[in-house]
Amino acid sequence: MLTGSTSDISTYLGQERRLRAGRLGLPGLLLSVVAASAPMMVVAGVMPTTFGEMGVVGQPLLFVILAVVLMLFSVGYAEMSRHVHNAGAFYAYIARGLGGTAGAAASVVALVAYSAMQVGIYGVFGFELSGQLARHLDVDIAWWVPALAAVVVVGVLGWLKIDLNAKVLGVLLLVECAMVLAFDVAGLADPGGDGLSLHSFNPGTLGGAGIGTALCFCVAAFVGFEQAPVYAEETSRPQVLVARVMYLAVGFVALFFVVGSWALSVAAGPSRIVGTAQQQGPNLLFWLAQNRFGATFTDVMHVFYVTGMFAAMLSFHNVVARYAFAMGREGLLPAAVGRTSRTSGAPAYGSLLQSAVSLVVVLVFAATDNRPHDDPTAPVLHLFTWMGNVGALGITLLMATACAAVIAFFVRHGAARPQAVRLAASGLAGAALLVIAVLTVKDFGVLLGADPGSALSWILPGIIGLSAVCGLVHGLVLKKARPAVHTRVGLGNEAFQLEKAAASEGTS
Repeated sequence: MLTGSTSDISTYLGQERRLRAGRLGLPGLLLSVVAASAPMMVVAGVMPTTFGEMGVVGQPLLFVILAVVLMLFSVGYAEMSRHVHNAGAFYAYIARGLGGTAGAAASVVALVAYSAMQVGIYGVFGFELSGQLARHLDVDIAWWVPALAAVVVVGVLGWLKIDLNAKVLGVLLLVECAMVLAFDVAGLADPGGDGLSLHSFNPGTLGGAGIGTALCFCVAAFVGFEQAPVYAEETSRPQVLVARVMYLAVGFVALFFVVGSWALSVAAGPSRIVGTAQQQGPNLLFWLAQNRFGATFTDVMHVFYVTGMFAAMLSFHNVVARYAFAMGREGLLPAAVGRTSRTSGAPAYGSLLQSAVSLVVVLVFAATDNRPHDDPTAPVLHLFTWMGNVGALGITLLMATACAAVIAFFVRHGAARPQAVRLAASGLAGAALLVIAVLTVKDFGVLLGADPGSALSWILPGIIGLSAVCGLVHGLVLKKARPAVHTRVGLGNEAFQLEKAAASEGTS
């Protein structure tokens, strides 16, 4: 079931300048955030790629390490969410802590990074759905046909502000997670040739040339928990709910991924997991599950794999649309992007922008794919993996910068002493995230399987660097040419409240 809102939004500057408040409670917000993490997609798509393409046996240990880092990050980030309510979350926090120019740079990086994450999912979605159509209905179509159809459907739903009903989303996620947990139990109870081994938690398994991109790809698996502040303007009690949802989401996702990656390694055997992942590719989870549960269970799992990916695509689409809306509202993008639809209240033009970008990227990858329909190279190993890592690199850098912004914000407001523990946690998380970003850029060529001098090994991470530079230049131009706009970057609706107050004083 799908739900949509057609109620007007009454604000001091008209309905087009504000997202409808009180729309989300804790369950709805938590489900939206966890849906973006797409638990089964990570186990079936991210984990086999990390094992097979990057050759890192110690993936479960990576998830443990990242869980600690991201929990430390959440301490300061969640506290910041109590003080700043803005659909532009990352860039708004950075602007409030480090200034409007840094905020402008962060806004462009966030828009590009989240767009890359979302567009990448279209690749693995199209490949999976085309494969299932060929298997069950004998319909042979290229991956990009269902991918383009998904772009259109998600775009229409985003424009109309039609989202998955919280109850339906909850049921889908519950079944999806239950099926993966059933596999986890079976994989651990019926291990591969190495027995019930803890070898993948051995620090020695983290060696190898692909550790940097493996870290980045595992960060991509977590992406979603940090999106809670994006919906702050639409919750009933943002100062309480946003932080609570973040902690719940990162805790659940961390435990789920640690156990899931361990179960995969045990089911195949730690000594065989890399080779098996290379051989099976995105079919690894289903191949291992079928050996234990049979074809019927695996067929049902495929169905929920598709629905989970669709929910993730819609969730990421909504996040990108809200970032674009916030940027348009504050003058970082054309003003039209900062308006909502008069009928649905959706950030409709931000949604349209995201749909256009998705359409172009999918078409480019489709036009350059001359392989057979059952070959995952273009949709999975290129579109999904490349874009996922580009997006994860951008979000890693945003998180590291947000840590610095949290520290600066509370120091500037004279709250360094009472917030000392949170600021220390932010400092540790920021340093760790910067190390991850550096390792990612250093090892990006491993992800591509390219020679050290390959242009792609710097072009892809260079997308994020170029985004940051463009954002900085844009911020500096705004500071000089439109200082009033520059000073309100990150203020969101608060800026318009101040304008209204100033106008009232001027007429009194």
